[in-house]
Amino acid sequence: MFKLFDLLQLLSPTLSPADCKLHMAVWNGVEHPLDVFLAGDFEDWQRWQTKRNFERRFVVSLINIHGTDNWLFSGLYEQTGVEFKNEENCFYYDLGQVRDCAELSGRLVIKFSRNFRATYLLAERWSEDLLVSELKSERLTLSEFPGFKSVNLSKRELDCVIRQSIPSWKGALSSVSGVYVISDTMSGKLYVGSAYGEGGIWSRWSQYSSSGHGNNVELRALLNDLGAKSAEAFRFSILEVADVHANKNEVITRETHWKEVLLSRTHGYNSN
Repeated sequence: MFKLFDLLQLLSPTLSPADCKLHMAVWNGVEHPLDVFLAGDFEDWQRWQTKRNFERRFVVSLINIHGTDNWLFSGLYEQTGVEFKNEENCFYYDLGQVRDCAELSGRLVIKFSRNFRATYLLAERWSEDLLVSELKSERLTLSEFPGFKSVNLSKRELDCVIRQSIPSWKGALSSVSGVYVISDTMSGKLYVGSAYGEGGIWSRWSQYSSSGHGNNVELRALLNDLGAKSAEAFRFSILEVADVHANKNEVITRETHWKEVLLSRTHGYNSN
């Protein structure tokens, strides 16, 4: 089976594993790096490091795919400097994607069994184990609207959908009213809400994308307490839909039903 560095060296012949650090990007307790990548923010996201993790000329970034042994190749990056940012208490790396290998970003899937916790590895130690599994014909992107029963968006994915006004998502979500749930992956708490009137769920979720809290009392208090970035732990799903012209009181009645079923008043973020 073809090895990752064999392929990279075809495109960039002078590249040596000894000059590279592997960044095995996995869930950090708040964000899934695959969500970050799909939202178009991965390059800036990985520049911020709590330690001096990238002390080599090149960084090979691999993003875990749903907890499997498959890793998406984000890119080969050249490290040209680092600065400690006191306000963020982090190191900020100057990383530029190497153009020779940029065509593989989001397309190349690597097979690698990581049975340890370390995520920053010396490339020469593991280069023989990084095997090419797939080369996609197109760059991995956020998928088309999957149907109302299958919606499960991270906050970053929601931001991407709203920012790009992806037609299949906008068309579907703006055509219905309904009841939705926001899950906080950090605390496990739920918030049940409803959307009705013009613009339907699309209009309501656009407010969450913009503010993080959508002017909900409990969510706004949470973000004020923990910081705006805590909204990145939210996931958005749909419990049920109704016609966009449905009576407001009918939708609110269904919202109340789901609050009671999911105990989101006593154990979640609903205050009424």
